Amino acid sequence: MAISTGDTVTIEYTGRLDDGSVFDTSLESVAEEEGLTEDQPDRDYQPLTVEIGSGRIIEGLEDGLVGMEAGEEDTVEIEPEQAYGEYTDDRVVEYGADEFAEMLGGREIEEGLEIQTEEGLPGEVVDADDETVTVDFNHELAGEALTFEVEVVAVE
Repeated sequence: MAISTGDTVTIEYTGRLDDGSVFDTSLESVAEEEGLTEDQPDRDYQPLTVEIGSGRIIEGLEDGLVGMEAGEEDTVEIEPEQAYGEYTDDRVVEYGADEFAEMLGGREIEEGLEIQTEEGLPGEVVDADDETVTVDFNHELAGEALTFEVEVVAVE
């Protein structure tokens, strides 16, 4: 049965950047080989189950899965527009240092600090001094073309 919108699909996957480096995988053996387990020692590597059309995974991967069948393997290439979007300067926001410190409730402000807005948007402090704090709200994979090696384990 070919995958279509509304189906629940279980996949094994490995996501790579243009340079071939792995940024995510469901396979523990690949994660160990690529050094990903050091960054996420508590992660449980297992197949991913999603409903096609739910928006839980990036659009390009959902589109790439449509039409595949259980047991099938394929490589899905995804341009930034179908992944995490292009990197834009509009998503880099500057705050007054005092205002930002107040919003953080006393947490120390330093470059690399990861924050989240009240709406759930993640960002990273990329510059901070006594006057201003600059936060980048672009996804860390914004502007990247992605390649996923996928195996469809099950379709419901």
